[in-house]
This record gives sequence, structure tokens and C-alpha cells, in this order.
Amino acid sequence: MQIRRKTAALALVAALPLGLAACGSNSSSDTSAGSQPSSSMSSSAPMTTPSDSMTSSGSGMDMASQPFGSACSAVPASGSGSFSGMAADPVATAASNNPVLSTLVTAVKTAGLVDTLNSQQAITVFAPANDAFAKIPAATLKSVLADKATLTKILTYHVVAGKISPDQLAGTHKTLEGQDLTVKGSGEAFTVGSSNANVICGNVQTANATVYIIDGVLMPPAA
Repeated sequence: MQIRRKTAALALVAALPLGLAACGSNSSSDTSAGSQPSSSMSSSAPMTTPSDSMTSSGSGMDMASQPFGSACSAVPASGSGSFSGMAADPVATAASNNPVLSTLVTAVKTAGLVDTLNSQQAITVFAPANDAFAKIPAATLKSVLADKATLTKILTYHVVAGKISPDQLAGTHKTLEGQDLTVKGSGEAFTVGSSNANVICGNVQTANATVYIIDGVLMPPAA
């Protein structure tokens, strides 16, 4: 009996390290498994990158629909007169908030065309910048502003039906005044009318219009 007990004790002692080793192995395995999710979560953080990449790509695609031209930098960067601010208002109201178009707005108000322009569903406006009006002799400009019929004829010649995108801008368009207006060019370089007024800030969006700011005042052909 004593021999059997001693043999059993020796067997137990021999088996004990194996059991501890097995426990140590499991502990190591658990630690490794525990670190695996941590590593996985750490590597999952950059998963925002594809989304960021898509956003960046989307912004690049949106650039094609953004305003363009050398004079766009003169438009306020923020506020109701900025590009985003103008997009929220109908065209006459939007123009009134933009200091680049203050002389045009005065002419539109004088002609009583604010409601006419704001109520249109979809139009394109070739909007002379302040410098465009400055090219007209002061006496002539004063005379035109005093003649509502002539002023209305001139201003409505700057308006055509539909919100025309840059890729459809070149060509001949019927104006609100009734006569045709021809635009030449492509890409971001366009001239408008027989006077070849340049588009200096194009594809400006308002709630009901696409605006192309130009460096000259368009005169309708004599009827």
C-alpha cells in the first residue's frame, strides 16, 4: 500500500508541471486573443480614410459646378452677399446683397424689375459689374436711368430663359427683351453680345437663376 501511495504521489508530481504549462499556454492564448481585438480596433481607425477619400473626390467633382473667373475673388467670402448666401435668395435680392453688383441693383430698382426677376422660375442673368457701368459716360448713364422704358429694354436684354450651365452657354439665346443674344467661347472663357463683354465671374447660383457677371453693359440691337 505504501509503495502504491508513493507511486501515485510521484505520478501526481510529474503531471503537475504539465498542467501548469497547459494553464500558462491558455493564459498566453487568452492574452493574445485579448490583444487581437485591440489591434483590430486600432487598425480599424483608418477605415475613415475611404470615406474621406470619397468626400475629397466628391469635392473635386463638385468643382465643375462652382463659380469661376478672375473677378470671383471680389465676391464676399461670407454672409448674404457670398456665393452660398446668394444661392439662398432669388436673383434680384441676391444681387442686392453683393457689393460687386450695386450699380446694377440701382438700375433694376429704378426700372421696377425687382419683382419681375425674383418671380421668374428659372433664368440666366448676365450681370454687369460696377466697373462695367463705370465705362459709360456719367451723363449718358444718368440719362438712361431717367428713361424707364429704355432702361427696362436694356436690362431685360441681359436676361434669358432657363438656368444655363457653362457647357451650354455658347450659342444664341432669346432674351426677356425679345431679341437674340449670342455668347461665344468655351471652358471658362466667354464673351457676350456684339460688344464682346467678358464673363469675369460665371456660374454664380441664386435660388432661381444662374448669374454670369460681365465687364460690359449689353446694348440690344436697334429694332
